[in-house]
Amino acid sequence: MLLLGFSVALTPENLLFCFIGVFLGTIVGILPGLGPLTTISLLIPVTYSMNMTSAIIMLSGIYYGVAYGGTITSVLMRIPGEASSVVTCLDGYQMAKKGRAGAALGIAAFGSFFAGTVGVVAVSILSPPLTKLILAFGPAEYAMMMLAGLILVSYLSSTSLPRALLMVAAGLLLGNVGTDPLNLQPRFTFGSLTLADGIDLVPLAIGLFGLSEVLFLARQKENKAQLLSAPKGLLAFVPSREETRRSVAPVARGTVLGFLVGLLPGGGATMASFLSYSVEKKLSRNPKEFGHGAVEGLAGPEAANNAGTAGAFVPLLCMGLPANAITALLIGAFMIHGVVPGPTLINRQPEVFWGVLVSMYIGNVMLVALNLPLVGLFVRILSVPRAFLAPVILTVSMIGVYSTRSDPFDVVIAVFFGFVGYLLRLGRFDIGLLILAFVLGPLFERSARQALAISDGDFGIFLSSPISTTFVIIAVGLFLLGFKPSRPATPS
Repeated sequence: MLLLGFSVALTPENLLFCFIGVFLGTIVGILPGLGPLTTISLLIPVTYSMNMTSAIIMLSGIYYGVAYGGTITSVLMRIPGEASSVVTCLDGYQMAKKGRAGAALGIAAFGSFFAGTVGVVAVSILSPPLTKLILAFGPAEYAMMMLAGLILVSYLSSTSLPRALLMVAAGLLLGNVGTDPLNLQPRFTFGSLTLADGIDLVPLAIGLFGLSEVLFLARQKENKAQLLSAPKGLLAFVPSREETRRSVAPVARGTVLGFLVGLLPGGGATMASFLSYSVEKKLSRNPKEFGHGAVEGLAGPEAANNAGTAGAFVPLLCMGLPANAITALLIGAFMIHGVVPGPTLINRQPEVFWGVLVSMYIGNVMLVALNLPLVGLFVRILSVPRAFLAPVILTVSMIGVYSTRSDPFDVVIAVFFGFVGYLLRLGRFDIGLLILAFVLGPLFERSARQALAISDGDFGIFLSSPISTTFVIIAVGLFLLGFKPSRPATPS
């Protein structure tokens, strides 16, 4: 199957789109504010005319390529281009100030390559047996697994549980707009024939992420941060023997930790990097060095965020479930091309499954080859004024939305949700949860109603098997734990 994957991924067309994906991912990681969510939502309409495998390869390349680009600005400017690179600023920038910018970028690049490659190998090994296990799930088990996943994502969200659940409820509600899949009755359409087909993912995602980002760019001031000089020559990126010795164990620990965190709903690169930093600081003999140029504080998180990205592909490809908002968009991209990711994908369309997986091996090699020699070129991208960047995003967004279905109403929806997304971000709501619930909602509803049809309306079917009962217990436990009042501080 891996040989089949290589035969697919090594075609000139797929190699080109893999390169485009990782190159765009690097640029997106460098530009503060433009994350993979915004970029993937903008590019989904572009993939309509593309081969489906090439489209997924390109979009996936953007996802795992972002972490590399974010490292460059974190080390040289102390500006995280992406959320997963925030931790890199702490020690990477301090190493650069001490004249070790090249070593810092080298450790990050080689650690990321190792973690990303190991993560993809782990996905290759785990996917076939996990797929067979998921095929044993019935509608009740599938519905409760998705319910537990949504509550777990809400529990792990950066906002409070009530605010997170509000976003999940909004996403589920928007996912119900349209025609009932079982009795074909219109729901929440208010008599509109346009809404009878439901709200399309593309205008919703572009509005919430792309247009709201334009509004944020318009109100932010230009930051002229000090840029440290980029290393010159490939030898400048080679760390010393001592730096290499200190980075080996953190990279190994970050790889394992990041991959496991990536498997969890709500996990991924950002959470993995923060957890890795905490672990390395606790294990360090000199914890006071962290924040002042500790090699371990750079190596561990950089490995963790790339392994976390790879780990997120396991639930995406094997279960058809998104681990985070980015993989939710990737599921949407699959479905737009008529493919449902999940346990049947590996058997029905193995060329897609293994082609995408093998392209991640190749993409990691491309990222190392791109990022080290072209650091100086990539840093210059930061000189692009936001006054030029915002109109470009706005224009591409509108063209992308209209080209999806050639429906002007989609443009109206995108603009409306652009303002909604802007207000939600001002209120510090996690709009990624809304997209996650929007994608999962119809799948959850279909599985739950199929289970109730089998049991003739008896809700006991959700407790009829050990698997579904376990998921119910997890969901209820996390829900109650999230509303547990915090213990007041003891007065001194």
